[in-house]
Amino acid sequence: MDIDLAVTTVVLVEGESDRSALESLAARRGRDLAGDGVAVVAMGGATNVGHYLRHFGPAGRGLEVAGLYDEAEERFFRNGLASAGLGDVSTRGELEALGFFVCVRDLEDELIRAVGVATVLELVADEGELSSFRVLQNQPAHRGRNTHDQLRRFIGTRAGRKIRYGRLLAEAVDLDRVPASLDGVLEQLPR
Repeated sequence: MDIDLAVTTVVLVEGESDRSALESLAARRGRDLAGDGVAVVAMGGATNVGHYLRHFGPAGRGLEVAGLYDEAEERFFRNGLASAGLGDVSTRGELEALGFFVCVRDLEDELIRAVGVATVLELVADEGELSSFRVLQNQPAHRGRNTHDQLRRFIGTRAGRKIRYGRLLAEAVDLDRVPASLDGVLEQLPR
């Protein structure tokens, strides 16, 4: 959990794929997060958020904290904020006011929607993984799903794939179609 002493703001994200996507998008927007005193910290899962908030927040290092989380994990962020003394929140608006933004379903889902299925398929082909994706599509558990959901599942399989595609999708998204969650967290960070 060590970070540079020059850091004044920590953005807590669930995993490395979220960190990779957020840092890639920030760079595309000309942001130097490290230069702005911002560190993006992957927590290894949403259940760890309370621990990280207590460590980095007002009761710990006294840093500004923000975050990005998946919809299904919202309760952990609400509870973590309360346990760290940052407030009892009951609405997403209150979470956003504290700097914490939800990804509907998850970040990969939002990025696939923003980039578009056709472009994501091109990325998969460019990565040399189209035949692997076609195998997944033909598996009984995935045959009846739409291509968007199949891509989301594909990205979540195999070690390292989520991290790689998190970066690739963040690099591919049109800057005027960036998901609101990513926009929100980046916009409220110090410059």
